[in-house]
Amino acid sequence: MHSDPIVLPPADNNPTKSTFKADLLASLVVFMVALPLCIAIARACELPAEVGIITGIIGGLIVGPLAGSPLQVSGPAAGLIVLVLDFINARTDLFKEGASPYSAVAALGVVILIAGLLQLAMAAMRLGPWFRAVSPAVVLGMLGGIGVVIFVKQLHVLIDDLPDSSVMKNFAAIPNAIKKALTEEGSRNAALAGLCSLFFLVFWKKISPKSFHIIPAALIAVLAGTLMAEAFGLSIRRIKIEPNLLNAITWVTPQSFIDLIQDAAVWKMAIATALIASAETLLCATAVDQMHRGPRTNYNRELAAQGVGNTLCGILGALPMTGVIVRSSANVTAGAKTRLSATLHGLWLLLFVALLPFILERIPSACLAAVLVFTGYKLVNWKAGIGLWKENRGEALIFVITLLGVVFTDLLTGVLVGVALTVAKLVYTMSHLAVHRDTDESSREVTLVLEGAATFFSLPKLAKAIEKIPPGWTVHVLLDELLFIDHSCLQLLTDCEKQLESTGGKLVIDQDGLRSRLDRAKTPPTNGNSGQRFPAKAGDGAGAA
Repeated sequence: MHSDPIVLPPADNNPTKSTFKADLLASLVVFMVALPLCIAIARACELPAEVGIITGIIGGLIVGPLAGSPLQVSGPAAGLIVLVLDFINARTDLFKEGASPYSAVAALGVVILIAGLLQLAMAAMRLGPWFRAVSPAVVLGMLGGIGVVIFVKQLHVLIDDLPDSSVMKNFAAIPNAIKKALTEEGSRNAALAGLCSLFFLVFWKKISPKSFHIIPAALIAVLAGTLMAEAFGLSIRRIKIEPNLLNAITWVTPQSFIDLIQDAAVWKMAIATALIASAETLLCATAVDQMHRGPRTNYNRELAAQGVGNTLCGILGALPMTGVIVRSSANVTAGAKTRLSATLHGLWLLLFVALLPFILERIPSACLAAVLVFTGYKLVNWKAGIGLWKENRGEALIFVITLLGVVFTDLLTGVLVGVALTVAKLVYTMSHLAVHRDTDESSREVTLVLEGAATFFSLPKLAKAIEKIPPGWTVHVLLDELLFIDHSCLQLLTDCEKQLESTGGKLVIDQDGLRSRLDRAKTPPTNGNSGQRFPAKAGDGAGAA
């Protein structure tokens, strides 16, 4: 389904003098990837750029040393943009109407704080490995739906226009956005800077020497768009950065925490954030494990580290964090050896914002929108969807329905629909049994071919087929197409065997067919993706991608 994983030399658990240089260089690469994305994701959530940077700093300096996946890098992720933005819009309306005394940012802080505490509780209960059980179809559909929403909304930001909260209205407004980009000076200027950035995002590795590929395309894209805007004096919107990060913090107070934990909507959002962020993080960690031959992920430790990080992000009023595949893969491919690289990238974020905020203030909003347009496009992994269609059309249908559910309802509803369909498919698979009968009157033999799953759900159907067998006949039961057989159906076949023997007949079970199925089950997959459950090139979300 996916491309072959990158396999690099083993990674160590702890930094040493021999690994320091490699970790230092890798941390600089990750920093260059993370900086524009932290800002872009915050702006996509309609929040100040600083809240994304604070999350990136915590993801490095705090979560980096604690992480259960040594080479995974944490920070704000595109995969949570839709969830956060919907909550922000809803709470902003309540605040304006006087229905809530707390701003959207204050309410979001409590949400993320609760989500972090829930992650710590789940880690204490050792639930980390269970998040790997999420169906790949649901994960791909969730990331694809998020990608569509981000892509459509950020197209409007790319021309310095304000997107609507409705995805369908944003779709419908695309022709008008194109018209504005062609006819209105402000929109045209923004579009020029944004398209310049988009060009380098798409073609950087194709037009640059191979030795330059270590420089992230996102950094080159933002830099190129910014320089273009400066060179031509384009009058367009630019981001605003608070020089003192302490002034950007919206602390969660004891009173706001007590008041907001009584709000059911806050709990709903917190639970959704904890579950989705945990699933993205741990699936991302699985993908990172396939990129190197070093220590494997300790899933409960990783979940606990994320809980600590999100608890702090909540207290400070920052964005929620997850493990992020783009930053993590950049860390691995840049040659990181230990967790020091992820830790140092947080330090570089802190120093850059503290010492050079005036540079960030020259970045056009359109350039960051271009980064997210490209990220949204990459999140819609149609290649993986086509792979699902070839392997299992039921899984492909779940992928499409989950994607559409996220786009046309909301993230939580779309994911729940996908999970419900996965469970329904499992129940159907484990309860569906087809019994094909072939009768040979001359030899007084009956062949029963069992296809599907023989469980107590299908006991009546199997019993009905057996009851039609005349006394004294020979019955051959073929199991080649059987996925599963439980004790109740085995007992029924045993009873049938005794009954036939008492009348001079016999029952023969095709043991070779069963053995053949067991041997095939032991054979590893040959598609170069054994065990991979997360799109390693899904974009900045996945954990999101």
